[in-house]
Amino acid sequence: MVQQHVVSKPSGRAGLSREEVAATAATYVSHFERPADTSVADRYATITSQYYDLVTDFYEFGWGKAFHFANRREGEAFPDALARHEAYLSDHLGLRRGMRAIDLGCGVGGPMRHIATISGASVVGVNISGYQVEKARRYNRRAGLADRCSILQADFLHIPVEDASFDAAYAIEATCHAPDKPSIYGEVARVLKPGAPFAFYEWCMTPRFDKNDPEHARLKLLIERGNGIAHLASFEDVTEALDRVGFDVLAARDLADGTYPGIPWYADLDVESTRSSGKFSLRALPRTPLGRAVTNAATGLLEKLSIAPKGTRLVSSFLNDGADALVKAGKLGIFTPMYFVHAKKRG
Repeated sequence: MVQQHVVSKPSGRAGLSREEVAATAATYVSHFERPADTSVADRYATITSQYYDLVTDFYEFGWGKAFHFANRREGEAFPDALARHEAYLSDHLGLRRGMRAIDLGCGVGGPMRHIATISGASVVGVNISGYQVEKARRYNRRAGLADRCSILQADFLHIPVEDASFDAAYAIEATCHAPDKPSIYGEVARVLKPGAPFAFYEWCMTPRFDKNDPEHARLKLLIERGNGIAHLASFEDVTEALDRVGFDVLAARDLADGTYPGIPWYADLDVESTRSSGKFSLRALPRTPLGRAVTNAATGLLEKLSIAPKGTRLVSSFLNDGADALVKAGKLGIFTPMYFVHAKKRG
């Protein structure tokens, strides 16, 4: 039977109106200025929904249809690295034709469509953002994949499906939005069949993170605020939660720990890097430090001219602050966007 839950209704808006942008941006930023004892569980869904209402168009312009990071091999193009990173999950899951997988926090569906194409499996994406769901469904139809790629608009802590509905599950830098790990991994365990695999990339603070170091704490907060995350977990938080809710961990490793060859995931965001992802293009510009500075200045000007809605500059600013913090934390080795875990549901 489908478990019954009381949940807040996900945003069903097709984006924000011009009048809503400034108020939503101000409210979003205020979440990260509240006292530490405020319950993140009470506001994570609001934070996530507001964040993606505000930033989806920024992401699509700069990143394409796949909103995640990847290390790059020498000479490898940025989109190719993202696609390889997605295929790594698909291969570990053993996805193939006839299987039904769930994509937790599917964004606008870029990875879903790629994984469905290379594996032959059917994929159901779960997304709380009505704006992204509308886009993903449209892109699925355009790609001719609506028969194998579908979207559920729902909170991924309360997925409206029967128990043991799926043959496999994956998440790409999405479950970091959950308020705690047992809540999200427990729901994944519920919807998977016994013995089914779960593979994912988790955003985590690494063992090098020192919560008592002011600079470490500052970077953590900027990463959280700049990326719509209520709380970043540790490696132990992840593996202990999986064990607690009924998973056996088959593999767990940080793919950004510096032991793997190639170009680090943060290179394109780094002002000091000479290892960008290739020739100049308008699409790649917002990923670069210069491009981010230009975009931030331009949004301020467009606001003054009433071309862009008020609040656009604030969104650009917290995204830039988050990007700079990602680079610094990545270089310090205190943060990773790709703690890879391959697990199997017991039973």
